[in-house]
Amino acid sequence: MVRKIDEIKNVGKNKMLSADESPTDNGIFISNGTADGIADGEEPDDVDEIIDVITSDDDEVEDGDIREALIESDEEDLNEVIESPYAIDVAIALEDFSDRELLEFYEKVDDEHMAQTLEQMDEDLAQRFVALLDYKQLISIFGYMSNDDIADILGEMPIYRRKDLLRMMKSKDNIEIQSLLLYGEDTAGGIMTTEYIAIRRDATIAQTIKKIKEIGPRTEVIDSIYVLNGRKELVGVADLREILSRDSDDTLRDIMDDNIISVSPEMDQEEVSQIVAKYDLKAVPVLNRKGSLLGIITVDDIIDVLVEEQTEDILRMGGASASEDLDEPVFTSVKKRLPWLLVLLVLSMAISTLVGAFEEVVACLPILIAFQSLILDMAGNVGTQSLAVTIRSLTNEDLTSKEKFRLVSKEGRVALTNGIILAFVALFGVGLYVYAFKVHDIKFAFAVSGCIGISLAIAMLISGVMGTAIPMFFKKIGVDPAVASGPLITTANDAAAVITYYGLSRALLINLLGLTY
Repeated sequence: MVRKIDEIKNVGKNKMLSADESPTDNGIFISNGTADGIADGEEPDDVDEIIDVITSDDDEVEDGDIREALIESDEEDLNEVIESPYAIDVAIALEDFSDRELLEFYEKVDDEHMAQTLEQMDEDLAQRFVALLDYKQLISIFGYMSNDDIADILGEMPIYRRKDLLRMMKSKDNIEIQSLLLYGEDTAGGIMTTEYIAIRRDATIAQTIKKIKEIGPRTEVIDSIYVLNGRKELVGVADLREILSRDSDDTLRDIMDDNIISVSPEMDQEEVSQIVAKYDLKAVPVLNRKGSLLGIITVDDIIDVLVEEQTEDILRMGGASASEDLDEPVFTSVKKRLPWLLVLLVLSMAISTLVGAFEEVVACLPILIAFQSLILDMAGNVGTQSLAVTIRSLTNEDLTSKEKFRLVSKEGRVALTNGIILAFVALFGVGLYVYAFKVHDIKFAFAVSGCIGISLAIAMLISGVMGTAIPMFFKKIGVDPAVASGPLITTANDAAAVITYYGLSRALLINLLGLTY
């Protein structure tokens, strides 16, 4: 469920920030002075107390305090909190409520404020809540919600319940919501809203302002007015500031910007977020193949997409499923992670086989085993660093082949430079350790540490290049580069590091210097 902080109506009941305000313990400001009529030294009102409870850290309040604040408070005070920017905190607090307590909360607020709260709930809580209500109650709440939010909720419902609710809705809303349900939830069509202002291009400024006053309160964005031709195709966008500053006899044709940046309904939401970020848009229109306006995507939805995509990438980089959450059953999480772990197990067995291929090296110089983890761990760390930088860079869809080559080159040079520095540290550190604590002669000690240093520099170079090249390869073949996760990079780098370490040890220490122990 999309949480929209920007669209909550600030109707005058919110506390105005002033010089008399002070922050709560978690940095949230609440009014305690003249801004809401409370004189210095007086106790805060009930609204402030509710806000203080729901915005406090979990360990700062008693278990029953939040329930008491949201269930036993005066209905007028509770509605005032929901109308404020703290509606999101109310929705978060409800996540710990039982079904009975959710119903008690529902009884305390009217349908308009319940709709505002429902829009802020996460997907799981929203589905749990709507399952408690009958069709008549839901239709009443939906009457105060935007169609895109309703579509998000209906899309997760059992199909029989969804169809029953759609049949009970007004014909216009039914058609719009069903059109939204046609698109995947991760596409532009799936996150767009159909609540926008679109006006014919021959309308005068006076007519436009009148229309904005009529439908503006029911839309999400009023500072961008979408201009249509006679075939209802989008031909321009007019800025509200420009509209208000022009003569009433001017037309939208005179002031509209016909250089339109738009997206198709099938476009992936991540690509949409990149376009919005690139052009610094407040909203982006969604057009069909004929150029007709289907809906718009607002910046608050884009923020939700960015958070969702970044969370998904982080989980995938860790080898976990992007759909996992805290409340998921253990066995469900096990099923999601186990296939990936089985793949890594096979790869790890391959690395063990590689180590086994160098048995004669280990037999001649068993001291090398002690420093194997040093080489493998450092190589894995470098690969993970390069992977993170590369995935961040690949979010730019306009990255050219030349720029990709520069990225690989840079990461390779950074890894090699760090590798050389650490090689010298290893040369002296490991050499002195072997000489002093393992009681070997100084020639043997520094021959071993020198080989370790060279192996470390080469392994880090290879890891830096692989950590950049592997996600680029995945991107090239159309796979999310986050799939090239940390465990995969680490496993691949381990294989390269084993070959480098023991191969150089055989060539330099045994074959060239003839060392044995």
